[in-house]
This record gives sequence, C-alpha cells and structure tokens, in this order.
Amino acid sequence: MTVTHEPGVAVPDAGTPVPGGRPGIRRILVPIRSADQAVGPLAAAARVCGAANVLLCLVHVRIYDPPLRGSARFYPQTRSEAAAIPDEALPIAWAYGLPAATAVIAARRREVASAIARQASAWRADMIIMTRRPGLAICRLVLGSVPDQVMRAADCPVLAVPPPGGALRAATPYRRRPVRQAQA
Repeated sequence: MTVTHEPGVAVPDAGTPVPGGRPGIRRILVPIRSADQAVGPLAAAARVCGAANVLLCLVHVRIYDPPLRGSARFYPQTRSEAAAIPDEALPIAWAYGLPAATAVIAARRREVASAIARQASAWRADMIIMTRRPGLAICRLVLGSVPDQVMRAADCPVLAVPPPGGALRAATPYRRRPVRQAQA
C-alpha cells in the first residue's frame, strides 16, 4: 500500500492482487467537468498508477434537461463542445505518462451520478477518481453531491480529490452589510 504525504490518504499499489486472485487496479475512470478541473484527479491517478500498466478513461457527462411536452431534449452543450472537454484533458494525462481514452455520455441533469456509475460498470473500471467541488456542507447535506452519489451507486472504489486550488474550503457565507444611519 502506498502512503501519500497527505493526511489520511493511502492508495493500494496497482500491481497488488485483490481478493479473488485477480490483478489490482488496472482500469481507472476519471469523470471530468472541464479540462482545468481534471488536473487534480489525473495527479491522483498518476500516484495510484505508479509504474504499473493502468488504463484511464476520461469521461465527460453531457447533461440534458428532460423534454417538455411536444419538444426534444435540450442540451446546453453541442456534441462538439462536449467532445472537446475530454480531448483537452488528454494531453494532461499524457504529461503524467498515463495511457488514456476518452468518452462522452449523455444523462439527465439529476442522473449524472448514476450515469457515471453505469459507465464505470460497463467499462469494468477498478476505481473512479473524481473532483469534489467546494461548497457549503448544508447544501451537500440537503442536495447531495455527485461524488457522494457516485460512491453510493458505483460497484468499485471511488476516490474524491480536492480541486486543483488545494484543500476544500468552505464557501463564504452571506454576510449582511451594516446599515448606515442617515444624518439629519
């Protein structure tokens, strides 16, 4: 087991066999929202991979809104815009020396996590590495977050890493401005 210098982070070596005699981590799925947010998960994937022969799949979820009566699905991104996102992250993976493939999947806005879990299962991923975006804890508690939902739905381990800016930080709460008294 490789122990990183980050508190509480230890990842299994890619070559270590898992129970059942099959090889350890060989396929890692990395869902990405944008190329700049792919840096953290790809750095973590490079640490997990070490010198082992591990294949990455960079996946972007093209979100659509459910159709209204008598209309088609509404996609905020065109197909070419969605395909460009994992293609922009591919050189980052190559810079780490990681062999990678790309994929774009479509999912309803509320079903992104289950689409990621289905893709990981269909691709037979041994691990999912994704970014956990900063936000208020109460919002994550009420609304949930995609990494939390993926952790519940996936058949393989999920590693959620902080965004490239460093550790997770709490979102700044709303502060009321002081009221200035009118002078008479």
